[in-house]
Amino acid sequence: MARSIFLGLYLAWSARGGRAFAERKLRERVAEGKEDAARLNERRGIASQPRPDGPLIWFHAASVGESVAILELVRRVLEERDDAHVLVTTGTVTSAEVMADRLPARAIHHYAPLDAKAFVTAFLDHWRPDLAIWTESELWPTLVVETDARGIPMLLLNARMSKASHDKWRFAKGVVRNLLERFHMALVQDELTQSYLRRLGMPSDRMKVLGTLKEGAAALPCDEDERAELAKVLAGRPVWLAASTHDGEEKLVLKAHRMAMRASPRLLLILVPRHPERGDEVATLLQSDGWRFTRRAADEGLSDDAQVYLADTMGEMGLWYRLAPISFVGGSLVAIGGHNPFEPAALGSAILHGPYVTNFVDIYQRLSEANAARLAPSPEKLADHVVTLLSPEEAAGMAASAWGVISDGADVTDRALALIMDTLDEAEMRTLREGAA
Repeated sequence: MARSIFLGLYLAWSARGGRAFAERKLRERVAEGKEDAARLNERRGIASQPRPDGPLIWFHAASVGESVAILELVRRVLEERDDAHVLVTTGTVTSAEVMADRLPARAIHHYAPLDAKAFVTAFLDHWRPDLAIWTESELWPTLVVETDARGIPMLLLNARMSKASHDKWRFAKGVVRNLLERFHMALVQDELTQSYLRRLGMPSDRMKVLGTLKEGAAALPCDEDERAELAKVLAGRPVWLAASTHDGEEKLVLKAHRMAMRASPRLLLILVPRHPERGDEVATLLQSDGWRFTRRAADEGLSDDAQVYLADTMGEMGLWYRLAPISFVGGSLVAIGGHNPFEPAALGSAILHGPYVTNFVDIYQRLSEANAARLAPSPEKLADHVVTLLSPEEAAGMAASAWGVISDGADVTDRALALIMDTLDEAEMRTLREGAA
């Protein structure tokens, strides 16, 4: 295994001064509202519930998108092994809220410990996982090294690396090589990620290009009574959705909406900011621009004369994708990198997006080639696409093509599940042999 002076220095700091630094960060994050004060000890590695008996499979996911992507895989793992439990760690309050609503029985959510050795040790001493699974590319050095030191097999699933991340890690190549070499296997989303990881030191024979777990994820849920009620209110009215929008993007979407309304005066835009806490900011923008709108977070119903419905709530994307036959997926008209297009594809919505889709470039390319998604590089083009797709036949054709693309990738979860089960079986056999010896 490659040695790294810088990794050695980091680990020494983590053991000596890391705890004091981590405590300062926790205080800052609590003050900023970024931590759950009632569960702060979990960030120190102190568990809030006992470890269950039997095999424990630990998934680490950074935030909402990563944790939602593994939900179907978690469900399948527990279906496969009725004696097992799953531990899911994340680092954000929002992801904890989503997991509380959607994790199945025998699955536990715990905040990830900060990367100080004392916190990591407390976490691992308590949970003693039989298998550790990292998703995407969030690798905390102390957590990785200490997990490996205990002989816990580690997998890297759904691995994705952007050029920016690669360029950042390139300056600490010895560190990342040392970390990557500790993984038993990596299932990567695309060939570009495979190339980047190989350059950074991941052994080629431990990588497979699999696609994204989001392809095999179950469709986002919704309250069926709520959907039926809103569908009645919207009956006969043309609707489109702007999902997961960011600062600066709402202005562009609203410009497109105003242009599209010239062709369809009763057109309604459902506007869903990526971060619901921006609701006040977006409402102020709508008010200053003279829009007639209602706001879901304020429990305001959909009025017949509303031009925009501001859906600034959490966990309802499954509802909006089901109601809207046309979905613009945000984070793509501004330089964010785009968001997951498989969510609307799984729920029968035609997909529009801007030019900034580096987070999902391969996926959007496949969707585009299948005429399942259309690029809108400007508000004018976005408006043109919306007007065209107001024809039910046009929108339905695109939605069917998108469904075909995600159906082609449905074996991603199956193959990831097979790797997890095989690795767990090997770990259990090794434990039995060591016990017999």
